[in-house]
Amino acid sequence: MRGGQIASGLMAGLALVGRSDDIAAMASPEALARRAAFTQHMQADVGVDEAMIARLVHGFYDGVRADPVLGPIFAERIEDWGPHLARMVDFWSSVMLMTGRYHGQPMPKHTPLPIDAAHFDRWLSLFEETANRLCPPPAAAVFIAKARRIAESLELGVAMHAGVLLARGERYRRT
Repeated sequence: MRGGQIASGLMAGLALVGRSDDIAAMASPEALARRAAFTQHMQADVGVDEAMIARLVHGFYDGVRADPVLGPIFAERIEDWGPHLARMVDFWSSVMLMTGRYHGQPMPKHTPLPIDAAHFDRWLSLFEETANRLCPPPAAAVFIAKARRIAESLELGVAMHAGVLLARGERYRRT
């Protein structure tokens, strides 16, 4: 992996936890240039823009709300969907375009939920279907790859919160 890819991956990971702006403030001019180049690549070559992110997020959560597995979990926790959707657009903007707009901590929001591998599989299935339907293939592929990493990370966190340490490749099943 080249240095620029590593830095981009690090920034994307930091964006996941809402710290990309903090790091950018301390970053070298070279690191900032790599970040800008990555964002330019995502926009110009992959075709990801803010409008696409908003369409994907809204389309995905339309499916989630109607889903018999995921819908009830979200319905118990979200009364006003407007702020949640805005937060998710900011999250995906930070992940895909490194905007740094998301300043939340997704892990603590997910660890107490009554979810396991089956829920993450359903989430990914809906996300993949929505991305493939609403995005051009290059953009859908990047969104899906990021979503898979995010789901894996959250599943590991949910398992650890429940006192279960998963081995590589092992899935979390609630008992």
